[in-house]
Amino acid sequence: MLSERRLEVLRAIVQDYVGTEEPVGSKALTERHRLGVSPATVRNDMAVLEDEGYIAQPHTSAGRIPTDKGYRLFVDKLAGVKPLSSPERRAIQNFLDGAVDLDDVVGRTVRLLAQLTRQVAVVQYPSLTRSTVRHVELLSLAPARLMLVLITDTGRVEQRLVDCQTPFGENSLADLRARLNSRVVGRRFTDVPPLVQDLPESFDAEDRATVTAVLATLLETLVEEAEERLMIGGTANLTRFGHDFPLTIRPVLEALEEQVVLLKLLGEASESGMAVRIGHENAYEGLNSTSVVSVGYGSGGEAVAKLGVVGPTRMDYPGTMGAVRAVARYVGQILAES
Repeated sequence: MLSERRLEVLRAIVQDYVGTEEPVGSKALTERHRLGVSPATVRNDMAVLEDEGYIAQPHTSAGRIPTDKGYRLFVDKLAGVKPLSSPERRAIQNFLDGAVDLDDVVGRTVRLLAQLTRQVAVVQYPSLTRSTVRHVELLSLAPARLMLVLITDTGRVEQRLVDCQTPFGENSLADLRARLNSRVVGRRFTDVPPLVQDLPESFDAEDRATVTAVLATLLETLVEEAEERLMIGGTANLTRFGHDFPLTIRPVLEALEEQVVLLKLLGEASESGMAVRIGHENAYEGLNSTSVVSVGYGSGGEAVAKLGVVGPTRMDYPGTMGAVRAVARYVGQILAES
């Protein structure tokens, strides 16, 4: 276990390196921070931190920089979440309040996160598997063609066409719409199939084939969206950190194009807490020089998806964590009110 003083020295090194982009020496530390000890003591503390693997010397006659292990200790023990200022909070609320639908909410969230953190922002769409049904609408497009519209509690809208074997009258359509909604509104998607399986039997024989086709389309809609959707923004921000990536940013850009990789980075949507993965903690090799800060968002205290940012390990962790958490909270409020 490191002493409190050495933890303070590590915190000072991380803060200075993040702020200046330059390796940090003992003389600079004692000048910039009130550590209450002599430069010789700071040098000794830095030697211990280096031996323990928390800092490293990038080249001879240089100061020290944090390692992945050093950043991890900084995040776990030293970095509080920096609260946003009142103007920042108002700006977030005003920007997100203008959203007109779910796509707009996600798009605005991506742009906002990228601007606030100056990193790459990633936002996962609310998962259908964790959603509930708000309404099912049925519209007649032609005598034997219907449109099924499924609206979720998170504002997601799915539309499907249903071709019928025989014409389906307006009265039958209104009856099916009412009976369907009475059974499924407010229910989890996973609970819907058994709730509607006997519905065709309650209709006249000539309408059962159409009712069965509508239910088949509804159930397909509930399960076919297993592949999660993401939106990403701010990739150009990486160009500001070219020197933070040992060789090239190309592996990072390639990784960001892989949706499966990004979903794994964000983690399971059911995990609502803040997660920070640093450097080699990211399993994908192309992202070993990056850190990922993510958190769940949703309504009613339950996470329906994740959002976060990807940037170099030399990151303002307290500020980034504060921005990610604040944006997630506002997005959750919008979903709850929509």
